[in-house]
Amino acid sequence: MLDLVRLKSEVISAKAYSEVRYQENLDLRMTMLNGQLVSNVQESSRGISARSFSGGYWGFSSHSMPTVESAVSALREATRNATFLGGKKQKNAALAETAALSFERSYVTGKKPVATSEWIDFLKALDAKILAKFPGLKSRSVTLAGLDMQKQLLTSSGTTLHSLVPRAHIHISMTKDSAHGPVSARDVRGGLGQPQDVVDLDLSKYDKWIDEIYEMVSLKAEGIVPQAGVHDVILDADLAGILAHEAVGHTVEADLVLGGSVAGDYLGGVVGSPLVTLVDFAHTYKGQPAPQPIHVDDEGVEASDTVIIEKGILKTFMNNRETADHFDQAATGHARAFLFSDEPLIRMRNTAILPGASKVDDMISSIENGYYLSKPGNGQADTTGEFMFATGFGYEIKNGKRGRPLRDATIAGVAFEMLKSVSMISSDFAWESAGYCGKKQPMPVGMGGPAIKCRVQVGGE
Repeated sequence: MLDLVRLKSEVISAKAYSEVRYQENLDLRMTMLNGQLVSNVQESSRGISARSFSGGYWGFSSHSMPTVESAVSALREATRNATFLGGKKQKNAALAETAALSFERSYVTGKKPVATSEWIDFLKALDAKILAKFPGLKSRSVTLAGLDMQKQLLTSSGTTLHSLVPRAHIHISMTKDSAHGPVSARDVRGGLGQPQDVVDLDLSKYDKWIDEIYEMVSLKAEGIVPQAGVHDVILDADLAGILAHEAVGHTVEADLVLGGSVAGDYLGGVVGSPLVTLVDFAHTYKGQPAPQPIHVDDEGVEASDTVIIEKGILKTFMNNRETADHFDQAATGHARAFLFSDEPLIRMRNTAILPGASKVDDMISSIENGYYLSKPGNGQADTTGEFMFATGFGYEIKNGKRGRPLRDATIAGVAFEMLKSVSMISSDFAWESAGYCGKKQPMPVGMGGPAIKCRVQVGGE
């Protein structure tokens, strides 16, 4: 932690707009693979960084010693860097005006931490439960993961921030042999909070979940490969959420728009059906904390919900202060850095399509020949809006009813064309709270939404 009182006069008196940030990440990951502890990582990364904006350029510097003296040194280095760049060639860039504010918030509950040895014993016992119930599995793994991200920020415009946002999850994966080779199924539970807040040590609470994962992998072992082609499909909430993030969200990050993203040509235009409204939530959804709550970003901007697509119309981009000024849009708190040594980039926070009015059963009954898909796997998307993703589970739909399970499937298409084909959206809503985004730096994010009915290219036979 930095002594902001001692540092404040140095930052306020800076000749150019400046920021100093202290950050500490505490990372935890323990994995039990087939009864053996194969990973037990507990890492801490902390330090300070400074940025200064002059002549249209940012100067940046970081130090691993989180002291007031090193913060002052980093600030002076960042100022020299910005001045040097601006002195070479002035750039026509400015920062959107934002109000000074003071904010402090911790999502740590204060519940007594669980010792490392107890977590290892818990993972061993959970693994043993899986083995006892389903001894025929080819392999199994159980992982406990946690990340605490603490930040302090002081800006020359007078903004101060202190936040601590933790999250923790349990991952279970099962692999089973089939006539077509090994098939796997996995699931994750957890969310906002430290491990002792979100992980129940009562093993009896996991019976139903374990059974569900085993049923999934067993169905996949007997599953079919879908027929390749463009089909009517229902994308379950988890799959619709990652598509909203990867295939749509990245195209409307303003730095990528400046780099040539297809969304630059669509502002104010139709990019989806009138049923589609896409929002990047700052910190709250329906009165409850979102999976990755951001109240003030790493530029000192107050975070607010950003309606990106409203009833099919592209309304705005996600901005930092510089791009907000460039596009004459609002700065709504999207600048985030993963480590103290990282510069803030434009990042999503909690991106989701809003729910509609349909029931999933009615959506299924409306399809004569198609597929119900869920559980996103590996994939990719780019700034053209083109995407391709593997799906981890699904069913065929025949004559309005669920049919045989699927073994493997992929989906591909162009995001905005896919959104235009959306004809039904379910009334339910679910968050995916364990997501990471890999844009230059890893970053914890939330993704979510309802199930959507659309037309998309399905890969198969």
